[in-house]
Amino acid sequence: MKIQVINPNTSALMTAKIEQAAQAIARPGTHIVASCPEDGPVSIEGHFDEAIATVGLLNEIRKGMQQGYDAHVIACFGDPGLLAARELATGPVIGIAEAAFHMASLISTRFAVVTTLIRTRIIAEHLLERYGMANLCTSVRCIDEPVLALEDTNPQLIERIAEEGRKAAREGAGAIVLGCGGMADLRSPLTEAIGLPVVEGVTAAVKLAEALLELRLSTSKVGDLAYPVAKPFKGQFAHWGAT
Repeated sequence: MKIQVINPNTSALMTAKIEQAAQAIARPGTHIVASCPEDGPVSIEGHFDEAIATVGLLNEIRKGMQQGYDAHVIACFGDPGLLAARELATGPVIGIAEAAFHMASLISTRFAVVTTLIRTRIIAEHLLERYGMANLCTSVRCIDEPVLALEDTNPQLIERIAEEGRKAAREGAGAIVLGCGGMADLRSPLTEAIGLPVVEGVTAAVKLAEALLELRLSTSKVGDLAYPVAKPFKGQFAHWGAT
């Protein structure tokens, strides 16, 4: 099986980190390739960034379909463009936040999220509500560092994430969800440092994509996730007119 892992921001360093984590967790025979758009924000830290990044993400989805990928992972914790991508794609599309929440709910009755900037806390809380997981989450905690600080993590930054995880554990969380695709390589060191199971969304999404493909399950094309209605597009989006 072939799984495309898309980093919706334009950071090549973060994309390489995400690809390495995905390849390390994939089973033998699963072919993983990570990509990122050529155009768009260098990091995604708000609603505006998500809106701009979604166009590049959908372009990457279409490229992946043309290249024969069986499933797609959106490796940003805001799950930007997830439903639009599911409309477009023929195979399963997994967002890393939704994947991580579901995995955490299978191993704990309550979990906490540790993410980056304080301003993104509300976005994570809205996702928890949308996915029906809000009552399982004890807190969304933030280290208040920009996403790009995770391109090259250092022991001090890892300790700041770990300390928020330990605080969540003292408040009753049974597992920790890492709230950024840039944390893809930190699951093992943080599990040891926090002393709780740590769920990381990129790796969780890859395993769910593998499971869906083995079960021969894909997005229902009846209802709102049917393929996009064919119509003309104008200007810089004219190439979407054949969709």
